Amino acid sequence: MAGFRKVLVWVCKDGAAPQAVHFLQSVTGHFGAADLVNVSCRVDRNRLLVSPDPMGIPLKRPTFCPIKHLSTTASPLDAAQRGVDVGVAVILQSSNHRVLLTRRAKHLRIFPNLWVPPGGHIEPDETLVEAGLRELKEETGLEMEGDQFLTPKVLGVWESVYPLMLSRGYPQRHHLVVYVLLRSNRTLLQLQEVLRPSPAEVSACLWADARLAAAVVVAADGAVDKPQGLPAFVSVSQVSAEGGLTDDSLPVHVLMHDAPPTGPDVERVSHGTTFALGLWLKTIHGEDHL
Repeated sequence: MAGFRKVLVWVCKDGAAPQAVHFLQSVTGHFGAADLVNVSCRVDRNRLLVSPDPMGIPLKRPTFCPIKHLSTTASPLDAAQRGVDVGVAVILQSSNHRVLLTRRAKHLRIFPNLWVPPGGHIEPDETLVEAGLRELKEETGLEMEGDQFLTPKVLGVWESVYPLMLSRGYPQRHHLVVYVLLRSNRTLLQLQEVLRPSPAEVSACLWADARLAAAVVVAADGAVDKPQGLPAFVSVSQVSAEGGLTDDSLPVHVLMHDAPPTGPDVERVSHGTTFALGLWLKTIHGEDHL
């Protein structure tokens, strides 16, 4: 039986041959001390090749990234020999400018109860867009054909580690998550009609407009006051164990929560998702719906 293949992260810089990134190395850190750098990335021979590019897309890690602050002198050998996995998340935009967020099921081992876009691992021989479309279908039931969306756009890349802080434990997962924008030709209502989330992965869904997305981004920047004109509740669809949808509402302040450094995590929008929402807002800046 052929060995299981994974798509892992490799870096290219200074004209040297590509190098595999080890689990305990920060991908962002390969390009300097800053937490935000501009890069280009592409899938080549089942590797995600990441190169510095001043005109490229942003690659970001949080200031509290565990890998950044980790001492590798006493690290387990098996962790040092692992690579960095690649994930793809889809920012699905309806024709009336809403984006789909899903709440991860509470039984999931990694980041349960967090609001994120649909997404998951890229599989061998897939492109970024192919992986995103597959994960979108598996998690939400939405099947997007090529004539149902405009040209895909890679928004940015987030360096994700779980647990997300050293105060929560030693790193168990290390990913680069590539956020791909798919702008559908269908309205929110048309997409909602065929939405069939997988209860194994999704416990609720919501369609965020630009004002809600901006409020989430502002809250992540440390703002205390809620933006003016924002409703107290947002409409969500709860997902039953059988996959059925029920209309419900969620207090907006839940989406503004930050991750506590210790103790149980809370329902919130993930840091990577907040990063991606900020990039999405830039793509629609100045349009009438804002």
